[in-house]
Parts: sequence; structure tokens; C-alpha cells
Amino acid sequence: MAVKTATGAPAPLPAGAAAAGPATKGFWAWLNRRLPVQEFISSQITGYYAPKNFNIWYFFGSLALVVLALQLVTGIFLTMFYKPGELTSFDSVEYIMREVDFGWLIRYLHSTGASAFFVVVYLHMFRALLYGSYKPPRELLWLFGMLVYLALMAEAFMGYVLPWGNMSFWGAQVIVNLFGTIPWIGPGLVLWIRGDYAIADATVNRFFALHVAAVPLALILLVVLHLVALRQTGSNNPDGIEIKAKLGPDGHPLDGIPFHPYYTVKDFVGVGVFFVLLALIVFFVPTFGGLFLESPNFEPANPLSTPEHIAPVWYFTPYYAILRAVPDQRLGALLLLIAVVSFLFLPWLDRSPVRSMRYKGWMSRTALALFAVSFVMLGYLGLQPAEGVYVLLARVFAVIYFAFFWLMPFYSKLDPVKPVPDRVTYHAH
Repeated sequence: MAVKTATGAPAPLPAGAAAAGPATKGFWAWLNRRLPVQEFISSQITGYYAPKNFNIWYFFGSLALVVLALQLVTGIFLTMFYKPGELTSFDSVEYIMREVDFGWLIRYLHSTGASAFFVVVYLHMFRALLYGSYKPPRELLWLFGMLVYLALMAEAFMGYVLPWGNMSFWGAQVIVNLFGTIPWIGPGLVLWIRGDYAIADATVNRFFALHVAAVPLALILLVVLHLVALRQTGSNNPDGIEIKAKLGPDGHPLDGIPFHPYYTVKDFVGVGVFFVLLALIVFFVPTFGGLFLESPNFEPANPLSTPEHIAPVWYFTPYYAILRAVPDQRLGALLLLIAVVSFLFLPWLDRSPVRSMRYKGWMSRTALALFAVSFVMLGYLGLQPAEGVYVLLARVFAVIYFAFFWLMPFYSKLDPVKPVPDRVTYHAH
């Protein structure tokens, strides 16, 4: 209780005494009266309790945010010099590489950053499969994450076309023509996407508009919704235990610690390691042996000269291998679509009573291991010519890929599980 003087006014604090609670004067107090900055920090950062047993798999969510910021910043600088157009796109990229101060660095950061984004996102998704982060009550968190992935695929494809290299041109031909397999509306849809009767000037202009404005806005919105859903349900953990179920006398989870400073410090270490690896690639092997930037893309688009092997960038090749695994284009396009959207149904396909792979049996472990191998092998096969043993292997691994999803209701229910502990555990790894 505040001490009052005889007149009823509050007595002044003794010299040297500090006022308890938030600041009542100064810029910080002025700002917080108009914008809930302190409230946001208290509820979302220092007051957000995360499980104590996070491991290395939990670096990739924060790394994805870092790479998103990197792509936005480098993309803004590239748009200052890039000129979309059938006759100007390739030359403007060459101008950026050769004439703009540090233009080569900005371009390579952006192109390498795209591949780094998918590396981080794929590892982030695998973590969710490993520890059951898609299971209730996190279904919406998973769905928002998958929508981020779909938006990222659209963003990457349109960005890949913009340099207007020869592989960009022919890759756009293949992907855009896939929409023509849609019954009834296909041909009209292809014409609308291209904006012309062929991949040409109108296509580059609309892909540029979508790449720098429309899709990034959707991507940022989905990322925000993903984070809001994460804060609402709380983070999962390697044991798959809900830490909110056991609270201490202070009302905080017994198995939780404040996200800041404990995990922000660790994330800074992860970000540091990531930037060291990124710098090594950007400065020494920016094309990464043709995986990140293919040789035909250093030649201008030429409708009369088809590259020897038309293939998308590595992060699309698993789906490209599935597309080519069947002789019918329409069926291949349908299988490609199913391969992507199957992820959306995981929360309802998994019937296991436990979340984490730590407590699942041999069936689920084998299925996940086979799925990971099939995804990597399909990625490799998508880079190879569609002939002979490569097509046969693509069919085998495509069957394994789809079996992981569509047999899950059966093997996850039959799978013997181990008892889940009441409190989180700590493993040496």
C-alpha cells in the first residue's frame, strides 16, 4: 500500500528507491501506453514456456524465419535492378552479376537462400513426422505449415523462371503445361497462366508481379498464422508430452522454461553455424555442382534449343520423378498432386495412441525410414533421364512414398507402442 501525506497525496519515494512494476515515465512508458510492446514480449517471448527437452531438430523453425528474412531483403535489392521482360530479363541478371556493386553476392545469396529455405523446411517437416507434431491439438498448426510449404513452392517456381535462362524457359513449359491436364478447364487455364499462346513476355511480367508482391504477402500471412497457432497450442517435444498438463505453484509448466533467454541464445548459435555454411557455399560453390543453379540457366532462353535433360531444381525433383514414373501425363499430374496434398491429411491418417517415434513400435519406425529413403531417392531419380532402370526405380520408390501415407491408418493402429512417461525425459542425443 502506498504511504500518503496528511493532504492525502502519495508520499515521494525515498532517495535511491526504485519503483516496482513497469516504468511509468520515459519513452518506454510512452510507447507501451500506445502499443502493447511490453505485453507482447511478456506473453510471447519471456512468458512463453517451451519444453525443457528440445534437441537439435528444434533449430529449424527459427532458421526458417531467418532464411525468409534473408530472401525478402535480398529480393528487394534485386528488384531495384531487375527488368522483367522477354528481351530484358536475362541481360538485367547479367548486369546485376557484372556491373552492380556486390550484385553477384546479392544474387547468389538469393539463389542459394532458396535452396537453403527448402533444406531447412524439409528438415523442419521431418521433425514433425518424427515426433508427431501434427497430431491433436496441433492439426491447424500443421495445416498452416503445409500451406506455407505450398506457397513456398509457388514462390520458388516463379522466381526460378525470372532469370529467363534456357532451363528456366523449358522448366516453365513443363510445369505450366501440367495445368492443361485438368479436365474441361485445363487449356483455358494454361492460356490464362501464360498470358499468351506461349511462354513469353507476358508470362515473365505476371510471374514477376506474383513473385515480388502477391505470393510473399500470402507467405508472410501464413507464417504469422502458423506462429499464432504455435503459441496457442504450445510446442511439441521429443517425448510428445503435453507440458501444460502439469503446472507448478506459479502456474507455469513444471517441464517448461521461458523461451527467452534459454532458447533464443541457442537459436543464435544455430543461426551462426547456418551463416557459416551459407557463406562457404555462396563464396566457393554457389552453383553447388549444378544443383542450385544449372549450367543451361547461364544461357539465355531459346525456344529452338532444348536442354539435354529438362529437370526442375533439386527441391522439386521428388515430385518430378513421380510425374515421370507413369506413361500417361494426366495420371502423372494427378499422382504429383496427391503426393503433395497427402501431407495435409496426416493428422487424421495417424491412428497411433502416442505422438513421438520414441514410443512407437517397429512398424511406424520402418515406415518413416522407408519414406525418408524414398523421398531422397526420388529426388535423385528426378535429376536423371526418364529411361530404363531410372523409371523402374522411380515407380518402386513412388509406391513406397504413397504407402507411407495411405497405409498409415492400418500400421499405426496395429503398431505396438511403449508406455509414455509422465514427465519429459532427457536423452544423450
